[in-house]
Amino acid sequence: MLAAKIATRTARHRSWVRLASTATAPSSYKVVVIGGGAGGLAVSSTLSKQLGKNEVAVIEPSETHYQQPLFTFVGGGLKRFEETYRPTSDVIAPEAQWINQAAAQIDPDSNTVTLADGTKVAYEYLVVAAGIELDFAGIKGLESAIGKNGVASNYSPRYVQKTFEFLQGVKEGNALFTMPATPVKCAGAPQKIAYLADELFREKGVRDKVAVGYYTALGKIFAIEKYANAMNEVARSRDIGVNLFHDLVEVDGATKKATFKVLGSGPQAGETVTVPYEFLHVTPPMKPFDFIKSSAISNAAGFVDIDKGTLQHTKYPNIYSIGDCSSLPTSKTAAAAAAQSSVLKYNLLNQIRGTNVPAAEYNGYTS
Repeated sequence: MLAAKIATRTARHRSWVRLASTATAPSSYKVVVIGGGAGGLAVSSTLSKQLGKNEVAVIEPSETHYQQPLFTFVGGGLKRFEETYRPTSDVIAPEAQWINQAAAQIDPDSNTVTLADGTKVAYEYLVVAAGIELDFAGIKGLESAIGKNGVASNYSPRYVQKTFEFLQGVKEGNALFTMPATPVKCAGAPQKIAYLADELFREKGVRDKVAVGYYTALGKIFAIEKYANAMNEVARSRDIGVNLFHDLVEVDGATKKATFKVLGSGPQAGETVTVPYEFLHVTPPMKPFDFIKSSAISNAAGFVDIDKGTLQHTKYPNIYSIGDCSSLPTSKTAAAAAAQSSVLKYNLLNQIRGTNVPAAEYNGYTS
């Protein structure tokens, strides 16, 4: 019923939004925000109220906005998927202009963003909050196996409901949970679902027949030592096997086998290990979007190159960035984006108004 209501509301909003995004939309804005996720919405909502109607544009291709932190609870059977999303038209501030397309190119020298259909949108100031791209194709065999063969991922709205469905069917064998070598958003999520699965198996009375294994490409269970020590103790107390320096490189859905490449400098480094599974939760590799990586605003790794304090670009002073697509050396989480947004808004509004005050600085808070 809820899904039907949302679909109806989306269709109702879609007609005027698409019209506003094409025929009647101006092609130049005071501020253009790329991305309608948590960071982009936090910035555009405040700026559009401060600067006035149609001074701020949000470039966002998806017609559905997902509250992604809830996906872990959906995968663990604690929330309904229908509770995780709303139409994008409902969450973008009414004072802002929604451009319902994807960004394809950024030209910081001409102050323009080219859209997927070739249209150019000009800006005086640009905020890049595009997030990070899931790379399911980066693991051999994963695209053909996921969503069936006991393979799921809480990182995608397409597959998150399969997690709980498949977990309920596990009676014995190996339940594997992976973490890639790349930067990821919400680095705690791969472990959270392992703990929830462990609890589910215990409730069903099959935990003694199911071996739960956490396979991470990293050299420790979590980047911050203080929390890594606590998590190691949790894993030990729940009899969850922790396998460090194991990077998932192939999934064979037909035979239910997962192959890992051993990283690091140990005696097995460079070798591969194949493990049979009954259930496999994959955290996919992630990467910067090509339109950022190929632009002059990116650093060598493909992320928007910004000052870690002011969030202002290191070369182009009218460009800012927050969240997963930025070069900030902190965890990529919604909590981090929320903290960053207040700094960005303060600094950008003062720049627009010509206010001569010291810049606010992001203190690195994440979660």
